[in-house]
Amino acid sequence: MQRILQPGEIEALDGISFPRIILPQPAMLFQDRAARLLQLAEGNPIADYLRFTAQLVLAQQQVCKDLPTPKPLSKTSIEQANANGMPLLSKAEALPSTWPQTLRRLVDTLIATHQQSTAEKPSALPPSLIPALQQLHAKNDEALIALAKQVLADNVGRDELATAPIVMASLQVQFAHIAAHIPEQAVPYAEPAAICPICGSAPVASVLRIGARVAGHRYLHCSLCCSEWHMVRVKCSHCESTKGISYQGIQGQEGKTDSQGKEVKDQVVLAETCDECHTYRKLVNQEKSPYAEPLADDLATLMLDLLMGETDFVRASDNPLLLIEKPLAV
Repeated sequence: MQRILQPGEIEALDGISFPRIILPQPAMLFQDRAARLLQLAEGNPIADYLRFTAQLVLAQQQVCKDLPTPKPLSKTSIEQANANGMPLLSKAEALPSTWPQTLRRLVDTLIATHQQSTAEKPSALPPSLIPALQQLHAKNDEALIALAKQVLADNVGRDELATAPIVMASLQVQFAHIAAHIPEQAVPYAEPAAICPICGSAPVASVLRIGARVAGHRYLHCSLCCSEWHMVRVKCSHCESTKGISYQGIQGQEGKTDSQGKEVKDQVVLAETCDECHTYRKLVNQEKSPYAEPLADDLATLMLDLLMGETDFVRASDNPLLLIEKPLAV
């Protein structure tokens, strides 16, 4: 008698199965991300922004050290999520009441680092941002939580654009900290598979991992809680189609692209396009650069986004630390 294998059973047939979920390790995650941003800043057209982002990420690393252990998820919520193929957390409801303190500590860390800068070690924080940070710090908890919900809903107004990446950075710290304390076996198979099974956010990019059990496997990297979940490489990371998947690179980059731009396989970051949904999301390949990091490499390859803007493909989801004003709907 034959039966259909359930999710996870195929991997279990292999004694050397690879992890379906990679939970974040915040301290190491932010340290590695900051180092990669500084590396990618050299000679980059947006070097100043990458250095600012590296300073912001280092502040994230400092703040995450002081967070208290989060409350464990209830057995009921875990069972409901798994039974219904839903993410474990509701972003708005899972935001702790103490989160405004996390944001203020992040702002304090950024300003302190700026004030301690020297000629030999200059601050990457734009001086014009200081008043906006001080105003953000002065908001009451209710106003900050309302702003957080706007950022989580991707509904940021022009007046909040300057500080929205700071708010998002503090939310990343909080949700990565929560995700780091979730048992791996509790994480459901969420539907659709293109959203984070922990917090329901979209991935910022996908990454082809190296090392031990994850080698050669593709993971989607969550833009909010920084968790990663496996998705086979033949699927679109947005609509899950297996048809019309292509990879676009920048002609002449890495010195390996021919005159027609066909040879892109040696580039670290490619735009994975889908003819079904007409979107693209970047694939970051650690096999080409072992220190490649999904969010950092996605942010540093803005030129690829500009070139993709000349095509019929639209970006599937934004980089959480680079918020751009969106045109008003007509």
